[in-house]
Amino acid sequence: MDIWSTEKLPLFLMFVVPGFVSLKVWDLLVPGERRGFDSSLVEIVSYSALNFSALAWVIVPLLRNELNGAASLVAIVTIFVIFPTLWPIFWKWLRTRPWLSRFAIHPLVRPWDYVFSKREPAWIIVHLNDGSVVGGRYDERSFASSWPAPEQLYLEELWELDANRAFKRAIPQSRGAIILGADIRAIEFFEYFPQGD
Repeated sequence: MDIWSTEKLPLFLMFVVPGFVSLKVWDLLVPGERRGFDSSLVEIVSYSALNFSALAWVIVPLLRNELNGAASLVAIVTIFVIFPTLWPIFWKWLRTRPWLSRFAIHPLVRPWDYVFSKREPAWIIVHLNDGSVVGGRYDERSFASSWPAPEQLYLEELWELDANRAFKRAIPQSRGAIILGADIRAIEFFEYFPQGD
């Protein structure tokens, strides 16, 4: 069977392109190891089959050339871009619902990724392996690496801590610090409240 023939090419594309798009969107949403096309083929075809099943009412008329120019373009964008983008977003949303957590594993494999993927501002105290602590503000310009990269944390602003580990004031001219995960023993998170911004 020649899958590259003019008659079979649209069907081949329907079972590869949507799944490929969905898998790429999933990889953007959920940190994971880099994967090759060959090791992802089953997932690609599965996502594409889901897409095909849900959109058969659009796909069949398209394959039969029953849609005019504008409707055909809308159908193609819907089949190859819109729904393949929405499937992984919906799947991630569904898998992170508390009522489903009793039956399914959370898609994020490490607490590091779970906490930092929320992108919530916080005051942070980092306890280092040498016994010292670093206090700072984790906010919109801060960054945390995600799996499979090694843990690294960029705090956008360092703060002085008093003897009780309360945040006193920003270190003058602080532009933050990068802290390597190998040096971290623990991280404390505190509710963010602006101080002298």
